[in-house]
Amino acid sequence: MAAQEDSTGSATEEFRARLHESPRKPLEIARFLDGLSHDERVGATRSLDRAQQRALYKMADGFAPLTLAEMVPPEVATLEPVRHYGKNSLPLFSQFEKRFCRASEVDPNAPAWLLGYNFQTLSPLTGPGYFVAREDTERGEVVIDYRELPPEKPPHWPAIQPNDRGLSQFIYGNMVDTLRRVSQHVTIGSAARGGKDLGSWFVLCRES
Repeated sequence: MAAQEDSTGSATEEFRARLHESPRKPLEIARFLDGLSHDERVGATRSLDRAQQRALYKMADGFAPLTLAEMVPPEVATLEPVRHYGKNSLPLFSQFEKRFCRASEVDPNAPAWLLGYNFQTLSPLTGPGYFVAREDTERGEVVIDYRELPPEKPPHWPAIQPNDRGLSQFIYGNMVDTLRRVSQHVTIGSAARGGKDLGSWFVLCRES
């Protein structure tokens, strides 16, 4: 256990140090993250504070295109969830997960869209925050749209609820996130409401 903690801590320190380099080197950072174990990647990405997430989002602009097939790999079965371990830039309850899956009758190699929801401590109060994800092919990014609810879900996921009612409207109402590729498993996102950037970021690490 101690060896694993030392390894995770070392990876975290190196990742944070690479983000402080000037200029930052996105390809080297991607290769570094790809070479880590899953636990090391989660530990490193969840260590980032607001300023570091903002820097990572800026660095990832135009670095490499992100596709939906990377969010849910083709070998994953229809409606089988893929967990992305996240941390946002909010001061409290910052750790969460986005869980994605591919819908029925969607091409696994080139899905037109994915469905998903947010798993977090406050979900019983805020709602699951269901969304539909699509590619922005012009910018090479993935757009997560909370204004659109999916038509289906895995049987064990929570009930689909609208995002414009109750407490959900203050968290997910009229929200659209933009995701950029950092590495094979890691993405960095920014949140917007009503087309206005909120100055709020989050980092995700896909399970291996």
